[in-house]
Amino acid sequence: MNPHCLVAMALALFVTLDRASAQTDVRAALNGEWVYVEDRTEGRALERLGPPMSTTFSLRSEEDAVILVRGHGSGHRDVRVALDGSITEVGDGKKTARYRGAWKDGAFTYEVDFVREPGSAPDGLIRRELRPTADGLVVTATSGSPASSASIAIYRHAEDIELPAPAKATIGDLEWLAGAWVGTRSSGSSIEERWSPPLGGAMLGTSRTVSRGRMSAFEFLRVVERDGGLVYVAQPGGATATEFVLTELTGSRAVFDNPRHSYPKRIVYERSSAGELCATIGFTKGGTPRRFEFKREGG
Repeated sequence: MNPHCLVAMALALFVTLDRASAQTDVRAALNGEWVYVEDRTEGRALERLGPPMSTTFSLRSEEDAVILVRGHGSGHRDVRVALDGSITEVGDGKKTARYRGAWKDGAFTYEVDFVREPGSAPDGLIRRELRPTADGLVVTATSGSPASSASIAIYRHAEDIELPAPAKATIGDLEWLAGAWVGTRSSGSSIEERWSPPLGGAMLGTSRTVSRGRMSAFEFLRVVERDGGLVYVAQPGGATATEFVLTELTGSRAVFDNPRHSYPKRIVYERSSAGELCATIGFTKGGTPRRFEFKREGG
């Protein structure tokens, strides 16, 4: 064989292998747990900002597939989405979800349609593109047929999300939060928070929700002094503690943030001039926070 042909073949093989290696590296960048950071959909009103899929999800890349860890809405099982366009079906007895995926132009794209009865037309269609970038994982999502306008958001690994600068404070600065606070939710259930006075560098709190005469939820709470600031520690249902750092403080308002948490990322307590207490939980930016209003017990 002509030596020039051998050289050309070797170069072509090298380029092919190099591209395959680069593609493998990019696909590997999908691996791990991703946390919602910011909605980047242009022109969207502040109150409508939010994640285009769950606030956290996990992926695992294989040579010829991407694994949606715990299914991304398909129950607690992993879903293997092949990259050759073939269909993966996942059923729960009531409906079937059909996944079809591909790797295209540096991004993992897949769609899911839902069929409630055999032979019936799909009654829901979701399309997603997940693109690894230097800034994080860019997720673009549409739904329906014809497709809705695209929602675009950035997700990052928790360790890559910058933590906020803490505000300087001591536990005595939250003395206005101490006491027993009670309220009624729109559903008719009652909710209460009880906070101890500041003492020993800490305040302890409990929360309880009662629906139809029975406790439906509870939470252990505390605020502690740390490194010249305050940290809010929440344990809903007695679960593993999640910490939020104090980032803003006035004589009647305290803001605690944890952008690495799935939801909520922000907790705000605010006392009104009338002596009532309002607590909100939500995202650091945008969306519609959940609001809880309290009055002092017996007041």
